[in-house]
This record gives sequence, structure tokens and C-alpha cells, in this order.
Amino acid sequence: MSIVLWLFVTVAAYELGRWLRRQTHSPLAQPVAVAMVIVGALLMLSGTSYDDYADATTLISFLLGPATVALAIPLYHQAARLKGMLLPVLVALTAGAVVSMVSGILLVRWLGGSDVLERTMATKAVTAPVTIALTERLGGYPELSACFAIVVGIVGAMVAPRLLTLLGIRDPRARGIAVGAVSHGIGTARMLEESRVEGAFSGLAMGLTAVVTCLLVPLVAHLLL
Repeated sequence: MSIVLWLFVTVAAYELGRWLRRQTHSPLAQPVAVAMVIVGALLMLSGTSYDDYADATTLISFLLGPATVALAIPLYHQAARLKGMLLPVLVALTAGAVVSMVSGILLVRWLGGSDVLERTMATKAVTAPVTIALTERLGGYPELSACFAIVVGIVGAMVAPRLLTLLGIRDPRARGIAVGAVSHGIGTARMLEESRVEGAFSGLAMGLTAVVTCLLVPLVAHLLL
């Protein structure tokens, strides 16, 4: 397939996922997951390598950077709601980052995984570009850590909003922070569908979790790895 055709296929697959989401209202109908299944199937059927696909969709990869920065816009409009919350938010995100890293390491250790796999799982809660850089420093598998981050993001976007509702957590700020802390950009896109407030705080949690994780990784690695 040509470059233009792969771009069209990727965008069309994502839009199909959004259409399924609107039609079914199912938490399982996540646009990113739907697009991954469709594009993955077409790659196998056409015999196209991932490297060729990545080259054909470089434009989309490039636009991910500005799109991530644009997540700050909803937060700017909700700045008034953030007053007096910065300290509680930082404490909550620090606790969440520690739990995420420690649980990932201990889970791999409990299942008998290797030391390298422990280092790969440690940073699964942060967005893919950050986890790749951190995993390289820790000595894990960067590509596998990106896969973990994407899977965690998709599962979180599918499950977390419904779980928070079942737990009776209605405050949009708390819901946004909870999802953004574990599901980064994919979860933030999901919370923007819920409301601008939830999306704004999810974007805030995504960014701060990345910062906190970068600061805590050396300490956790020194104690557990």
C-alpha cells in the first residue's frame, strides 16, 4: 500500500472505533483498540512490515507531539478549579507512581520473570515516549515497555471510568486524576469524552505522573532492582 493509503487506513480505523463507541456506548469499544486490531490485521494480510508501516505513518507520529501539548488547553480553562489542590494532587500522584512501579516489579518477580523484565515493567504507567527513555536507562526492553504502556492505557480507558462509578467516585477532578495517572494519553482521550473537567485533570495527572516517575525511578531501582 502507498503512504497515503496507510494514512487513510489508520485514520479510518480510528474513526470506525469512534463510531462504534458512539453506537454501542460500550467501554470495550475503545477507538485505539479497534484501530490496532484493524491495522494489525491489514498488516498481516498485506505482508507489510511494521518498519514500512511506521515510515508511511510518520506524519501521524509527528503530530502526536503537538496533540499531547494541546492537552494543556483544557487544563488552562480549568485553572481556577486547581487552586488549593496542588499539594493533595502531588501526594496522590506520588503514591500512585510508587504503587505502580513497585507492583509491576513485584508482579514480574512473583511470576518468575527475569530481572530485565522487572526493569521493563517498572514504568508502565507513564506515556510511551517517557517509558521508552526510562526503560533504556534502567536496562529493560524499551519496545516492550511501550507495548505495556499502550496496553495499560487501553485497559484503563476501558475499565477505570466504570469502576470509579461503581465505587461511588463522582467528583470529576478525582476521576480525571485517577485515570490520567495510570492510563496517560489514551485514558485522557477517554475522559475528555466524559467532560472537559475530567479530561483536563486527567491531562494534568498524565504529565505530573511522568515527572514524578522520572524522579522516583532511581530510588525504586536502588531499593528493588
